[in-house]
Amino acid sequence: MTREMSTTSGRRLAILAGALAGSLSAFAYARYRRDLRRAHQRVSTGSEVVQTACGPIEYAVAGDGPPALIVHGAGGGFDQGMEFGEALADNGFRIIAMSRFGYLRTPLPSDASSAAQADAHACLLDALGIERASIVAASAGAPSSLQFALRHPQRCSALVLVVPAAYAPRPEGAPQLQMPAWTKLLFDTALRSDFLYWSAIHVAPMLVGAAILATPKSVMQSASVEEKVRVNHVMNHVLPVSLRRLGLLNDASVVSTLGRYELEEIRTPTLIVGVRDCLFGTFEPAHYTAQHVPGARFVSYETGGHLWVGHHEELVREITVFLKENAATS
Repeated sequence: MTREMSTTSGRRLAILAGALAGSLSAFAYARYRRDLRRAHQRVSTGSEVVQTACGPIEYAVAGDGPPALIVHGAGGGFDQGMEFGEALADNGFRIIAMSRFGYLRTPLPSDASSAAQADAHACLLDALGIERASIVAASAGAPSSLQFALRHPQRCSALVLVVPAAYAPRPEGAPQLQMPAWTKLLFDTALRSDFLYWSAIHVAPMLVGAAILATPKSVMQSASVEEKVRVNHVMNHVLPVSLRRLGLLNDASVVSTLGRYELEEIRTPTLIVGVRDCLFGTFEPAHYTAQHVPGARFVSYETGGHLWVGHHEELVREITVFLKENAATS
């Protein structure tokens, strides 16, 4: 082959490679636009915004029976609450799932502390004409739920905390919760952009699972098909992250400055669930909280990460039985 022929072939290959890369990029971007459009459609239906004494709050309701307020974790919204609460609705409860401060259509007020969020929970119940309700909270939903039990004890018939972001004694200067190696990087990059987050969950889902969902790679790899679907569902439903960014930032601020609450003053029947290998280190706070809330029941799993992978059905049964024993009737 002559030098001219070799150069021509090289150019053709480069052009072909460039065209292929461009086609793949265009295909990926089209898929991203499709997925983002579906995410916006998903969170734009099924909820309402009610004006309360604490400001506008987005919420959705499902099921009939004793009321249970679902308090979502970081990266959530009413949609995350409804997805978790669906099984409880099927088991005879009226599920109320709100979007907390800064998530979806609930604005972020100037005071978005855990105490202010607890008062907003009460304001939502007021607006819906509900005197008393059970509270079921996960992760970053725990601080406001504990505050609700302290600030509005007469309105809280039962308290359930799953992998709670809560206080536990730490060495001086140590953070309350652990941070997997890639969490801060993804928080400062992927969680700032719908496109970057979408790219991350498609290019490196195991990394996102460990860094954002705080669930070990080995747990996700060995999970059942049903649990892998659930993890993927949770991961994808953080989109659109742009509508949750203010809430995420506020949760980061609240969790990073957690102090000790007067746990001994809580008189509400309480169930607390901890998972030992949660990469956010919520097991010790869960255990500590259970030790100091009078009469609290503590359920622990050795494995499962922050999404309690492998224990979802068992966990739903535990919560269902507990709520039926302690649920409000009004």
